[in-house]
Amino acid sequence: MKLTSRADLKEARQIFSRALQLQETKILVCAGTGCIAGGSLIIRDKINELLKAKSLPVTVEMADEPHDKEINIKSSGCHGFCEMGPLVRIEPQGFLYIRVQLEDCEEIVNETIVAGKHIPRLAYTFEDKMYPKQDEIPFYRQQTRVVLEHCGHIDATSVKEYIGVGGYSALEKALFELTPDKIVKEMSDSGLRGRGGGGFPVGRKWAEVQRQKNKPKYVVCNGDEGDPGAFMDRSIMEGDPHRMLEGMIISGIACDASEAYIYVRAEYPMAVNRLKLAIEQATDIGLLGDNILGSNFSFKIKINRGAGAFVCGEGSALTASIEGKRGMPRVKPPRTAEHGLFNQPTVLNNVETFANVPEILNRGANWYNKYGPAKSPGTKAFALTGNIRNTGLIEVPMGSTLRTIIYDIGGGIPGGAEFKAVQIGGPSGGCLTTDDLDLPLDFDSLKKAGAMVGSGGLVVMDSNTCMVEVARFFMNFIQNESCGKCVPCREGTKRMLMILERIVSGRGNIGDLDLLLELADTVSNTALCGLGKTAPNPVVSTIRKFRDEYLAHIVDKRCPGKVCAKMRRYYVDPELCKGCSKCAQACASAAITGKVKESFSIDLSKCTRCGACINTCKFSAIKEGW
Repeated sequence: MKLTSRADLKEARQIFSRALQLQETKILVCAGTGCIAGGSLIIRDKINELLKAKSLPVTVEMADEPHDKEINIKSSGCHGFCEMGPLVRIEPQGFLYIRVQLEDCEEIVNETIVAGKHIPRLAYTFEDKMYPKQDEIPFYRQQTRVVLEHCGHIDATSVKEYIGVGGYSALEKALFELTPDKIVKEMSDSGLRGRGGGGFPVGRKWAEVQRQKNKPKYVVCNGDEGDPGAFMDRSIMEGDPHRMLEGMIISGIACDASEAYIYVRAEYPMAVNRLKLAIEQATDIGLLGDNILGSNFSFKIKINRGAGAFVCGEGSALTASIEGKRGMPRVKPPRTAEHGLFNQPTVLNNVETFANVPEILNRGANWYNKYGPAKSPGTKAFALTGNIRNTGLIEVPMGSTLRTIIYDIGGGIPGGAEFKAVQIGGPSGGCLTTDDLDLPLDFDSLKKAGAMVGSGGLVVMDSNTCMVEVARFFMNFIQNESCGKCVPCREGTKRMLMILERIVSGRGNIGDLDLLLELADTVSNTALCGLGKTAPNPVVSTIRKFRDEYLAHIVDKRCPGKVCAKMRRYYVDPELCKGCSKCAQACASAAITGKVKESFSIDLSKCTRCGACINTCKFSAIKEGW
């Protein structure tokens, strides 16, 4: 099927929408990266095999012509409830089965698909309450899904299903009803701000590119997403790629660009494959390429795979990488909107930002402004990871509190531990603590609190976490990922990491804290790019909010979180020691001394905490403490 006009698209939408309605039963098997790793594709194939063995009318791909009362098995995008995968959703009942295994398939087919019954043992249960339906589960009930609306509900590999649920209607509107000026005005009125971390107003950026006289102009989508613990963009690219493509095409119409690039991490092979397929499908059906839907607008999209450099998440480094150069930021101004890809005017937004565009154009700026505070409207997708019961992908209105996310959606802290802090905004973000549980999570409120939304990673930490080690971990990541172009970032982060490593190994001194803050101030004020300027944030925020933990490491030579290996203290229990001397023989640092048949002792100043003595002692006489 080739769509050559607006009428063709409307007709196709009616056909595909009708086809979806006629699917009597829909089996949505999560085909996100996490569930695939858990065996979801094998589960999908097994269910398909069992249904065919019963001679039931089963399909795995939507046909051009609707079929009555068919069972459709879909490879959906990420459902978000990653902790509970592999996930299988059954419609029309809305049942969600968690942690599904291959041996469960036969029961699912016989009891649910054939007999229509629910299987209690596969349902989510919390505090002795069972939730048969997905919409009833607190994890989902507390969310507001706009960008993630279709993830887990349609076939992630089908352009027909995307069109059938209303996809590309915003593109139709942009081509035939709106002028470029009106598109840009709608984006400006919506207040949408870039979801990649900077929070720059999208309408203002598009207007700046629109004003530029130089041609050609480009559209670039940043799908690099290098923050540890972040997977929002990946899930959108895997679960609803056409939504993002539609947003990119609309930006091309608004800014008079006919060529686009998607910059994706090489570590996202599933996202790359889904995007390639989506681009091929959109091109074949007539929604990409020359004279889209019979208009005079043409648009092509290419995929560029990054090599995994964190710095390529920065705009100018990203465009340099696409050009085949080393990914390093440049001095600004001029901005990317003026001199971006190939030194031409460029619209550069991230995946989530582009995915917001179609719904804003369809429903209007006033609708979008209903969510979130006035200066940070809309919703935000977060990757919820760390010490929390319900890890996964969530979407909430901007301005939602940390308390809502951690306790209402995330289910709280497991294992009886207490909430301690959350690292928000990735390595360049900052820590929020119990004092910040009711802080609205929006661009301006977080900035005042010394943190940032970033791309949307939320790493939750419980009371057993060492905040000094957290700062060291993120600084190690940042230092390794520094492009090395400017001295403050290249040398400053290296020096900060050396100090932190000294502190966690028990060799810190009281002057280290002032030195860390002084270095942080220098780096943040003099680094070349935004990544360098925010690099010290994890260190600064942990020192300000957990100074007592730093002092414990430096003054008492003790790790309150019992995490830092060099802070372990080994001692010999004289009641249990038989004086066999085997521990002393095993000690490479000669830290253990004593006489045979008498109790031995350990010199902590020489002990390297290797644990060889514990492994050697047959009488459990050597103890470990903090």
